[in-house]
Amino acid sequence: MNDKLLLHKKSFEELTTDELYELLKVRSEVFVVEQNCVYQDMDGDDQQSIHLWMTNGEKVVALARVCPAGTHMKEVSIGRVIAVERGKGYGKQIMLHAIGAAIEHFDAKRIELEAQEYARGFYESVGFEQSSETFMLDGIAHIKMTWIKTTDKLELKHQQI
Repeated sequence: MNDKLLLHKKSFEELTTDELYELLKVRSEVFVVEQNCVYQDMDGDDQQSIHLWMTNGEKVVALARVCPAGTHMKEVSIGRVIAVERGKGYGKQIMLHAIGAAIEHFDAKRIELEAQEYARGFYESVGFEQSSETFMLDGIAHIKMTWIKTTDKLELKHQQI
């Protein structure tokens, strides 16, 4: 692993304006520009969320946000998951840290997310299971996925971090 790789975890209030700008910039680059999808990224959930991102040097290479229950979804949820540099394991690392943050900050026993359908296998690799039929969200096929805390899963995930 690169020794320049750092994990950052902050509440909305702890973010500097430069950090917030960079996170919103990366989200826009991927979800709006790269995926050619017009949607309202700033949805009012960021203020209650825990924001996680990984940097390699000065560059953001992965990010995610963890929303408390009752904000983005009924249960604690993880969203805005991005691995800018694909194929290096950054996505899996950020997800495992996001699951840990959901447990630490919101005492999550169950975590939900809305995954783009093509990413189902990725989310299954960190313990999520499909919990809905395919639905369209912002013109892209999605599925709801759910993670349920079990002792075995928790121990397994901590060994992988």
